[in-house]
Amino acid sequence: MGRVIPLSASTAGTVDDWGRDAALVGAVVRLSRLRWQVALGGEQRLPRRRGALIVVNTRRFALAPIFAAFAIGDSVGRPVRYVGRPDTAPIGAFSRRLGGLLEHPDEVRGALLGGELVVMGAAHREGVREVGIVDHALVGAALAAGVPVHPAATSSSPFTRDARVEIGPASKSPRRRRGPLAELELADRVRDDIALLLDEFGEVRTGTPFDRLPLSGFGGA
Repeated sequence: MGRVIPLSASTAGTVDDWGRDAALVGAVVRLSRLRWQVALGGEQRLPRRRGALIVVNTRRFALAPIFAAFAIGDSVGRPVRYVGRPDTAPIGAFSRRLGGLLEHPDEVRGALLGGELVVMGAAHREGVREVGIVDHALVGAALAAGVPVHPAATSSSPFTRDARVEIGPASKSPRRRRGPLAELELADRVRDDIALLLDEFGEVRTGTPFDRLPLSGFGGA
């Protein structure tokens, strides 16, 4: 359905099948570094050419799916999309140009079938250690597309530029199922795996450079 356009091959005005403008994304990524300095780990676990769904924990106003998508795309050298584009102008149109997708299983499935990396957020939770509900319908889109679902833990601070994203191995359901139960069980597993990744961050999760110390084997990229 779509084709992957590596960032290194992007040219001005390049707009792909989902409306993502590679030149605009490049400019916004550079601007985003004024707000976030992201320490990224685990990106080597992602497929190099296939699609994959990456699920991150979120807090209100933290914009975790967006800064995670920018950081991952900048590191792996290929487009990374995020779920959560509003369907209203003008914000919706601008979000589409940045790689935003509607929070709809059909749109997510189409991007994953096209070999795209897609970041989605769990439901908002206020606690740093808390992980919200993972939308099983979007996880079901990944199952239908036959692509892996990776948990990813994020942390950031409203007071500093430091942020962190750690991508874990693809989540696996405890048993093989078909139908609606498969996506429900995998969504629960992803949520648990994100919580484990947050625990692996260690006790120090302040959004400061100390977060990038190799606590429990996890360090910054």
